[in-house]
Amino acid sequence: MSAVLRRRADHTGQGRKPGRAAKASRAIEGSHRAKGLRIGIAVSRFNELVTDRLLEGALETLRDAGVVQQDVTVVRVPGAFELPLAARLLLRRRGCDAVICLGAVIRGETPHFDYIAHATATGIVTVGVTEERPVVFGVLTTDTAEQALARADHSGVNRGAEAAITAIEMATLARRLDEKKPR
Repeated sequence: MSAVLRRRADHTGQGRKPGRAAKASRAIEGSHRAKGLRIGIAVSRFNELVTDRLLEGALETLRDAGVVQQDVTVVRVPGAFELPLAARLLLRRRGCDAVICLGAVIRGETPHFDYIAHATATGIVTVGVTEERPVVFGVLTTDTAEQALARADHSGVNRGAEAAITAIEMATLARRLDEKKPR
């Protein structure tokens, strides 16, 4: 298990026995085992130095979790604003179980940052809700390029890797919910 998966399992409590409340309520959770999942990744070319690192982290995490290379589709789009449409296309045309949206919006001297960050976040949420499949927000919104690079570090914090874990967990949760339809 990769270091990122281990940290996430420790943080989420996976691997521990469920408490009384979880047993009584029959809690259903996703897993970190991704074998058989089809994952789409939409990645922005804008701020490519950062987004390439996010992509590397996501791909490594997917591999470590058991996703085979042919079950991953990566599409590149001009900027963060285009990520929601790319996510929807991946869900509808490639039949992905989940889509990871990766981008980096770095604050500048104009309000452009606010418009792009808000529209991107709203669009990603909307696609996930309307398509009823996980669409994960792996878009950095930072004040500086240094902050963005720190969140895309290959040896430390990598938000692309974390987004991949979220995608796996939510896609496996969706599958489990489909299996356990209410009586």
